[in-house]
Formats: sequence, structure tokens, C-alpha cells
Amino acid sequence: MNRENSNFFIRPINFLIRWRPFPLYEIISYIFMYVSVPMLAYGLKSYNLEIIKIIILSVLTLYSGFFAALIWNDITDADIDVIAHPDRPVPKGSITKSKFFAVALVFSAFTFFFAILVSVWCLFIVGMTALFVTFHNKFLKKRIKIPAYSEIFTPVQWLAVAVFGYFAIWSAISNGGSITVDLPILGYISLSGYDFQNMLILVLFTYFADNAHDLPEGIHDVEGDKKIGVRTYATSFGEKAAAKISFAMFFISGILGFILVYRTMLSYVFLVPFIVIWIYVLSWSYKLIKSEKNEMKNLCTVVGRKGFDYLLISYNLIFLDVFVQLLFHHFA
Repeated sequence: MNRENSNFFIRPINFLIRWRPFPLYEIISYIFMYVSVPMLAYGLKSYNLEIIKIIILSVLTLYSGFFAALIWNDITDADIDVIAHPDRPVPKGSITKSKFFAVALVFSAFTFFFAILVSVWCLFIVGMTALFVTFHNKFLKKRIKIPAYSEIFTPVQWLAVAVFGYFAIWSAISNGGSITVDLPILGYISLSGYDFQNMLILVLFTYFADNAHDLPEGIHDVEGDKKIGVRTYATSFGEKAAAKISFAMFFISGILGFILVYRTMLSYVFLVPFIVIWIYVLSWSYKLIKSEKNEMKNLCTVVGRKGFDYLLISYNLIFLDVFVQLLFHHFA
């Protein structure tokens, strides 16, 4: 390979590394996050090459989709980022929208490719998620005038983590569920009503936890959002109201976490550290409510970051709990 061809591959990789300052723990946490849901859905049954393949493909699908969605968000929010995040690649001029769009297409192609290797159902889930996120980011959140519309629907892309993980198991593994569906094109799927309810609880937990961290970031971006007419909680109801709603969402997410422990195989390995991080993030969210307006801008970025870590760590704890139980189940 000559030097010119080598640069052709190395330059995009170097750009992505510098694109956003992702902490190392966050990059690693996504792997455990994407692994956790199919493991929770599969339970303490014996693992074989088939289930391991499904878990690996789930990680590859969701990781590719994560980068595709994030890049697409940077492209569509470039006019907001000129004010709120001028150091990001598009407003900074590090890359053009057209080139960044090409990168997003590559990650999207990987997402669809890995999803179809799991099942057609999983391809359908990521396809519908991508379609909604595209129209939401590009058109809907700047045009629909429903109060707080943007932040009400932005967490949809994270809900795919919970839905995809469960459907990967239900559609690719014959588990003898009480509910079976066999649709043209999509194919056969088997699940139990109880597990379906558990998936919905995890979806709700993800929605409230992600939205709770989004609201403080919306407070930080309020001027840019107002300029182009994006309806967030902060632009619709004011910064103080958004901070209070964020606290309420953090609180609700914790209750849903307790319900998830009660209904699933999760144990004290998950519950004890979950309670600690839940109380910790609630304390920071309460500080945001009580802060003066002049210090709210800086504090909301801290709460937003800690809130997102709360979401990531919660999923990581699900992985840890299931993994520990698998070890005891195998060696007992």
C-alpha cells in the first residue's frame, strides 16, 4: 500500500479519534451497555457459540448506530453548535457537512449489515429508529411547535438499546415463549408476556434517565435553541422549570430501576451500587434547581455529564450482575 492510500484510511481514523473527547471509560462502557440487554433477556441458560455470536453482533450493530446518530446530530445541529458548541468539527470548519455525511453513511451501512446478521426483526428496529432520528433531527424538532417537542422525542434513539437487545434474543433464539408471531418478511419471533413487560420497564427507565440528563444540556444550549426555534423544556418553560423536571425524571428513573430488580433476575449486585449513584445524581440535580441563574450555565453541564454517566453505569451494573450470577451458576 502506497503512502497516499495509507493516508486515505488513516486520516478518517485520526479525525474520529479527535472528533469528540470521549473518556476511555465511556468508550468501554458502551460495550458493556450493549452486551447487558441480550444477556438479561437470555438469562442463566447455558451459553453456546450461537448466543455469543448474537451478543457480539448486537454490540457491533449498536456501536455503529451510536456513531452514525451522533455524526448525523452534529450535521443537523451545526447552526445550534455555532453558538453552543463552536469547537465541534462542522462549525469549527474541520470537516464539511458533505464529508461528515459520507462518514455517517458508512456507519449506517455497518449498522444495517450487522443487524441483518442477527435477524430481520433487528434490521427493522434499527431501520425504524434511523428513519425517525433522521426526520426528527433534520426537520421535525425545528418545525413542530409542541412545547418541549425536541427533548420529548430525542431519547428514542437510546430506547433502541433496550428494544434491540430483547428482540435479538427473541428473534434469533428459539426459547419456547408463550407468545409467538410469524410475519411475512420479518419472520418468526417467540417471547413471553412477562419478559415483554420487563423490556417495557427497561425502555421507560432508559427514557427517563436519558431525558433527565438531556434537560440540563438543553439549559446550556438555550440561546442557540431559541435562535432557530427548537422546542426544549428550557425554551418552552424556562431554565428553572427544566431543572425541576429533570430532577423529577431522575427520581422516576430510580423507581423504575427498583421495579426492574423486583421483576427480573437482577440482585443486590445491581441494586446496592445503583442506589448509591441514583442518590448521588439526585443530589447534583437538586443543586441545579437551587443554583442562581448566573451559575446555572456551568452547573448544568456538570449535571448533564453526571446524568449520562448514571445511565451508562446503570447498564454496566446490569451486565456485572448477570455476569456474576452466570459465574456462580456455572461453577456452583
